[in-house]
Amino acid sequence: MRRVDSVTGIGVGFGVGSLSPLGPQGSAMIQNLYEAMFTARVVDQVEMELVNRGEAFFHVGGAGHEASAVLAAHLGPQDWLHLHYRDKALMLARGVSAEMFFHSALCTADSHSAGRQMSAHLSAPDLHLLSLVGPVGNNALQAVGVALEVRNRPGAPVVVCSVGDGTSQQGEFLEAVSEAVRSRAPVLFWIEDNGLAISTHTRGATLYDLPGGPASDFLGLPIHRLDGRDPLACLQAAGELVESIRRSRGPVLAVFRAERLTHHTNADDERVYRSEAERREVRTAADPVLALRASVLASGVVAEELDALESRWVLHVRAAAERALRSPNPKVNLDARAPLPAELAARPEQTGFGGAAAGAHRATMLEAMREVLRLRLQGDTRVTLSGQDLEDPKGDVFGLTRGLSTAFPGRVRNSPLAESTIAGVGIGRALAGGRPVSCIQFADFLPIAFNQIASEMGSMFWRSAGGWRVPMILLAPCGGYRPGLGPFHAQTFESLLAHVPGIDVAIPSNAGDAAGLLNAAFESGRPTVFLYPKVCLNDPALATSGDLAGHWVQPGVARRIRTGNDLTVVTWGGTVPLLSRVVEWLHAAGVQVDFLDLRTVSPWDAAAVVESAERTGRLLVVHEDNLTCGFGAEVLATVMERSSRSVRARRVTRPDTYVPCNYVNQLEVLPGIRRILEAASELCELELSWAAEAVAEAGTFLLEAVGSSPADQTVAVVEW
Repeated sequence: MRRVDSVTGIGVGFGVGSLSPLGPQGSAMIQNLYEAMFTARVVDQVEMELVNRGEAFFHVGGAGHEASAVLAAHLGPQDWLHLHYRDKALMLARGVSAEMFFHSALCTADSHSAGRQMSAHLSAPDLHLLSLVGPVGNNALQAVGVALEVRNRPGAPVVVCSVGDGTSQQGEFLEAVSEAVRSRAPVLFWIEDNGLAISTHTRGATLYDLPGGPASDFLGLPIHRLDGRDPLACLQAAGELVESIRRSRGPVLAVFRAERLTHHTNADDERVYRSEAERREVRTAADPVLALRASVLASGVVAEELDALESRWVLHVRAAAERALRSPNPKVNLDARAPLPAELAARPEQTGFGGAAAGAHRATMLEAMREVLRLRLQGDTRVTLSGQDLEDPKGDVFGLTRGLSTAFPGRVRNSPLAESTIAGVGIGRALAGGRPVSCIQFADFLPIAFNQIASEMGSMFWRSAGGWRVPMILLAPCGGYRPGLGPFHAQTFESLLAHVPGIDVAIPSNAGDAAGLLNAAFESGRPTVFLYPKVCLNDPALATSGDLAGHWVQPGVARRIRTGNDLTVVTWGGTVPLLSRVVEWLHAAGVQVDFLDLRTVSPWDAAAVVESAERTGRLLVVHEDNLTCGFGAEVLATVMERSSRSVRARRVTRPDTYVPCNYVNQLEVLPGIRRILEAASELCELELSWAAEAVAEAGTFLLEAVGSSPADQTVAVVEW
């Protein structure tokens, strides 16, 4: 990563030593600062010209915020930035070219995102400039994750997280400050306060400006205040803040006062909510570019020389715009998912399911997943685990991580009760080169983290044209068929997750597939949501062999459990064991079933399902998720679109309701053997009758044994 001494490459060439309390080095800082601020203002002007000519369509200006560029002088190549869209001057000072701003505004093939991101939402991996977020505030938790990942690297790295005053009230920003305080993350939270959240005035309505007056601290962090209308004063103050983070390795909270000297965007008209007098006043009295120019001239710089230099900078910016205008449109991208490395795509499957040496221990799904996590922690220091109740002695509510925090202290950590934090911090760690595993206690709580999953985890590779990857795993136990559950501890949500472009969604049904898919998730470099059914965790019938390091299952490849030509049965996750029993009964009745376990629903093996359905002419899809827009609808729709013959189809799902805590009712709501057999019999034109329930003989008891809680692994029957 290069250190940029001149934004335009022209150089500055004026001396301002008398201005700087930092000596000769400070003089160079001021020269570079003015060049960045002036250039940013010209970039804004030229972008608006492009919009007005109809050559660009969206503009968000940085006018009034240019003094945030003071930070650049105090940052090195080891530092990271997750910035605000008005930080144009800071991005220029960091090393982003003026031409890249125009490529971004024009959405060209040569833009940082290949035309996918909005104007000013830049990204530069070589400069450690993270991809700017669209939903404001999403950057804060990621910044904390980056800081935790790089905290102990050489040079005492600092992460700058820049947000606006409106964004500072986002829940995820508040969570981020809280997590940074808890974990001592070296983050500079830089709040750019222009008093407006688009048109909403924010005075007296922020964490640092309360209804009763200014606050002095937040969550124990002193609130430092800088006046962005006075760039020279900010230059030294910013340096002191950055240096304090390098020394303490903890967070700092700063409020940078600025005035917005433009509309929110070109789609906004500030005259609707700001008076003409206010607009005139801020443009004359609060313009940081004019303020710094006046200071430079007051130091003895000849006005004509400065005018000439500014003219050259203007020519440089306009030439950059002309080059960008000649750039072609990008090619459209039709798949947001990062490609699987070629060597992994060609790797043969290995699961160990159904076979092991005589007398060898066979691992349940819980044991297999725990062992894969242990092997990955042992073999790769970048791997970390974070989630609720992961540390010993509990080791997760189901025991998944038991023993791991003891074996790998500091790398398997309890998180706060905050799912957005768990996901967002994990994304940040992955962006900075880590291999995080973020654990959500139940899949039912994934919606709390859905913003980070859908807006960040899934889109990052696509929106940065491959510049950034998120090699993380989000683990969550899912599903019902266990007592003691209820409406918020028994859902799966796979259809919701499969709807998110850019992520893999795995939902294995046995230990071998769980180990194979988990290994694949670690090696693919792609973000993966890994759902593991609670009902399958401790079933010895679903165990696998002990060679877990070699287990491998490629995402998007279904497992064919049985081959047949009469009926295609498709399912995944916790309903696979249930369907296995049904398929055996159908086989006994003479129905040859082609039985497919999808294993992943994104990507999913459409080719295998279509081929089977075309061959059998009958398709039955079963899943725990509810009916409307469930993933079974996607399977049926795909078969109907692609099949060359008529295919009769049925779905058996949870109705459009929630899972009740009453266990008898739960089993009636979830797909059960009766409903599945009835649907299969209808498709295969079978007559179905049910035997009467067994009645206990005198002196005997029929006992149906179930655990007393969702986490029970054994049931003890005692005499009384």
